[in-house]
Amino acid sequence: MKLPHVKVVPAVIAFIVTCIFWFVIAPPEGVDINAWRLLGIFVGTIVAIIGKALPIGGAAMIGILLVAITQVTNPGNPGKAMADALSGYSNTLIWLIGISFFISRGFIKTGLGARLAYHFVKMFGKKTLGISYGLSFAELVLSPVMPSNTARGGGVMYPINRSISESMGSYPDETSRRKLGAFLTLVAYQINVITSAMFITATAPNPLVTAGIRDVAKIDVSWSDWAMAAIVPGILAILIIPFVLYKLYPPEIKETPNAAEYAKKKLQEMGPIKLEEWIMIGVFFLLLFIWAGVPKLISSSPLFDIDPTAGAFVGLSVLLFSGVLTWDDLLKEKGAWDTVTWFASLVMMATFLNKLGIIAWFSNTVQTDIAKMGLGWVEASAILIVLYVYIHYLFASNTAHISALFASFFGVGVALGAPPLMFGLFLGFASSLCASITHYGTGSAPVLFGAGYVSMGEWWKWGLVVSILNLIVWVIGCAGWWKVLGYW
Repeated sequence: MKLPHVKVVPAVIAFIVTCIFWFVIAPPEGVDINAWRLLGIFVGTIVAIIGKALPIGGAAMIGILLVAITQVTNPGNPGKAMADALSGYSNTLIWLIGISFFISRGFIKTGLGARLAYHFVKMFGKKTLGISYGLSFAELVLSPVMPSNTARGGGVMYPINRSISESMGSYPDETSRRKLGAFLTLVAYQINVITSAMFITATAPNPLVTAGIRDVAKIDVSWSDWAMAAIVPGILAILIIPFVLYKLYPPEIKETPNAAEYAKKKLQEMGPIKLEEWIMIGVFFLLLFIWAGVPKLISSSPLFDIDPTAGAFVGLSVLLFSGVLTWDDLLKEKGAWDTVTWFASLVMMATFLNKLGIIAWFSNTVQTDIAKMGLGWVEASAILIVLYVYIHYLFASNTAHISALFASFFGVGVALGAPPLMFGLFLGFASSLCASITHYGTGSAPVLFGAGYVSMGEWWKWGLVVSILNLIVWVIGCAGWWKVLGYW
């Protein structure tokens, strides 16, 4: 009997890892046995996700099942244990991401996302560097309301990159790939990573970061808090990274007058903006208005204090009522339902690991080891961030990375004296920036790498260079901008 959806070896490894926590390794002193067993389930689930033993939703479902039947969160109370296992589905941030997936479908369905990108190419497309900036700013504009970096990078931007490259005679073969396509592909991926760090709603795992900050430091980070903190360093990175790649990995074609004409032709084929696109534009600005907290600034009435998830429901309702999206469109948006499913599982387990004291135990252990070095919080934070970023070589998913490590690293930094809000935000940004280093770093990577324009060696080489440059730019940008904001 074949199991087409199961990879047996990773599944067996995940099972063995879980059993080791249950039956082989005794919990350390001060750690409750049920907390240790929950950690085993959590680590086993992460191993299954990393090894792709099952589709991520399937692995998450098994994690929920194990938490429920083993009653590790509530021994002797199966009903409460089941409620605990399903508690992740009550997390509003998870539904914010799911609804944002639905809204992003409107950008693709109406063609507004492609129209936007072509407009930027038309404006900046007379030179290759200009094309890269045009597409980069198109990605930036889309990122607040497209929580799937795979959808942005692979579904919207990649086809446009490919079309422009081929229109300039650059194909994914050794003779012509360096003309234009290789450069645009690398820039597209690295900008996709940067924009993912700039907004809570720019990539699906970001709410895990805000949940971790809330659980460990009791600080609520709003959509506007995150966006305000990231906007300046993010834009600096968007301005710097394409230019550096242009100098270090130059395209053979420097002048591209045909690209602007190509974009102009595509826009003519699309015709004037349709009613559905105008509705999408209206919803886009409505969501930014709500998520930025403007209603609350207008009035102190509780009616104007709109929860971001409620705001997302407002936008989705407009799209459904107007017919821009249909219920069938929502049912077919597999990424949204998949994300809601597995996010709920990971958030639930991470939450109970914190409640049961595992995060505190790990933080105290690492804190003690780093404290023995006699370092101040600045040096200790730097070590933690560098370790956190480059351990991503072992991960094929930002979600798995954040789920496994964020709360622990954040807890250690705070315990060593790092300001919780600043350290948590920067570690959150690093949770996206770390994906720059490999061709499997996040969901958009396999799409763009699979185009064949960039070799694996080049991808890793320039990914490492960009990761170092990103850390430098974001450290300097955050330090200066956060001084202006009064964070320190």
